[in-house]
Parts: sequence; structure tokens; C-alpha cells
Amino acid sequence: MSTRLLCISDYEQRAKSVLPKSIYDYYRSGANDQETLAENIAAFSRWKLYPRILRNVAEVDLCTSILGQRVSMPICAAATAMQCMAHADGELATVRACRSLGTGMMLSSWSTSSIEDVAEAGREALRWLQLYIYKDREVTKQLVRRAERMGYKAIFVTVDTPYLGNRFDDVRNRFKLPPQLRLKNFETDNLAFSSKEDFGDNSGFAVYVTKVIDASISWDDVKWLKGLTSLPIVAKGILRGDDAREAVKHGLDGILVSNHGARQLDGVPATIDALPEIVEAVEGKVEVFLDGGVRKGTDVLKALALGAKAVFVGRPIIWGLASQGEKGVQDVLEILKEEFRLAMALSGCQNVKVIDKTLVRKNPLALSKI
Repeated sequence: MSTRLLCISDYEQRAKSVLPKSIYDYYRSGANDQETLAENIAAFSRWKLYPRILRNVAEVDLCTSILGQRVSMPICAAATAMQCMAHADGELATVRACRSLGTGMMLSSWSTSSIEDVAEAGREALRWLQLYIYKDREVTKQLVRRAERMGYKAIFVTVDTPYLGNRFDDVRNRFKLPPQLRLKNFETDNLAFSSKEDFGDNSGFAVYVTKVIDASISWDDVKWLKGLTSLPIVAKGILRGDDAREAVKHGLDGILVSNHGARQLDGVPATIDALPEIVEAVEGKVEVFLDGGVRKGTDVLKALALGAKAVFVGRPIIWGLASQGEKGVQDVLEILKEEFRLAMALSGCQNVKVIDKTLVRKNPLALSKI
């Protein structure tokens, strides 16, 4: 009889056992010495919960809204690239699982299923598009147009990737897409990261990003993007209060506190530690979200207590997908949902509106070590 998978780490172990090494390494690894990768998870344990008691939690309501769209819980699927490497159904399985749970999915521009195919597979699902700004602005413009046409509800523009971070595992593995796959949102081989391309001894993906992504983007390009669409635009990858204030000044609709899963600049803070400064900086003018290191329901509760409207999970979705396809993604989301429900109940929270900063404090021992 196979071992039951009870938590996110169980799913990661299963995924590791079924994925080819170079693919598992691609999904799992962070940049350089992976300090921030470890910190993203460890930092949650430095924030301690202070539960309220005797609050009647016979009924607990997890529902909330994101950019005006209702979701069953404040836990959504983050943009993770090239999901068909994890399972043949890839992004189509993920969007179906999100639809069945009543939550949202952020689709990566670098998906191995097209914007249109994901929309067809998850017609009733809440979907957002993650966007990179390409050197060829027409390419970027067309991605936005297609997302609008297919009913995506927001654009999450990645602002922390002028170049790809230095991921040692990908360099050692000379990572590139398996030959049967390509980035489905692009027609030409060079834009589709085709394995026909010669990337030399480097990570193929780092070479790809240097070739096609615009490292010169600035706040002026945010203005340009806002002029393209009436969809809400969220800046994904902000870690500083002054950048958050700048985003508000430029009329963005939200901020996703993110260090790109610790895959860009190593040595930046864990997102849960960066979150309070961002929340304070925006003064409630826009919604703030978080990704990075969320592995448990208590992590979700801590993020919401510190001011996040919702969290996005990336690697856990991939581990579920690699383990059991759509059912695996569904199970991972169910685990996080039920863990979050229990954490709310045990903290005296009947609904997400009563989650506030009185529920968490930084562990004094952690502070004394700084």
C-alpha cells in the first residue's frame, strides 16, 4: 500500500522520486548559495501566533476577494513556468484544479500551454496573466491583448527579472526544455525557448532571457503598460517600501511581495519579513499579496495577519502536479485550505476580516540574534 501524502513536504518527496533530476532541480533550486531559498521558509517560524480564545468558531468562513473577484480562500496558484515538464496536462490540470476549489490561477507567460488553451480548460476559473516585458514591445502587447480577449482578470507584471538569476543547478544541468515542449504563447523557435536552439554550456533559460527580455525597463514602461489595457495591473517582485509607494503613485492596482521564489538575487529578505514594510508604505491604497515559502496553513494565517490580502503558492502546486496531475494539485490546495481553516479556528478567527496583526509577533529570540 502506498504511503498517504499528508502535507506539502510529502508531495515534494513524491515529486522528487518521479521527476528527472534536471527538471526537479529547475523547479526546486534558488539562486547562488540559496540563502534566501531557505530563509523564505524558515522566516515563517520566527513569527509566532498569539491565538484568541472563546470566540465561537463552530463556523469558519475562508472567503475573500482579490481585485474585486470573489475566491473561496486567500490561497491561489502562483505563476510557475513550463508546467508540462511536471505532468503532460501541465497548466490545464492546474487551472481545472483551481476551478474546482473556487480559487484563482496566475498563468506564466512562459507556460507550456497557451493563454487560449488554459482559458478553454478553465472557463469558469478566475485567471490572471503573469507578464514579462519583451524587447519586442509588440510581443508584450499581443500577450496582453490575448489575455483580455480570453477573460483573464488582471496582469501581474514581473519587475525583478531584467536578467535571470544565477541558478547553479541549471548551469550544471545545461537546462533546456525537453524536445517535445515549447513555450506555447510564442510562434518562433527563438521566442518559444525551443530545444533546437544552441545555448552552449550555460543554463539555456538564462541565455533565452538575456536574448529576449528587456533589461532597460523603468517606471515609464509601467505607464506604457497601463495605457495598453483597462485590466488591473499588479507589480510582482517588490521588496522595498519606497518602490511600493512608487507603484501606488504610478496607479498600479496591487503589489505582490515576491523575491521570485528566491531564484533571482540571493541574500534578499524572506518575503514574510519584507511584507510589513510594504503594507505600511501603501497605506491601504492598493491590495498587497505575498508569495515565497508558503508551505502550511499557519503560513497563510501569518501572512494575512501581517497585511497580505492573499498568498500565492508555486512549488507546492508543481509537487502536486508531478505526483498526481490535476488530482495532485487539487489535493495540495485542499491540504492548504484545511490547514488554514484549522489555524483560523484555533486562533479564534471566524472569518478572514478578523485576522489582524495582533495575532502575530516576531519571536524575541529571533530578534536578539540579528
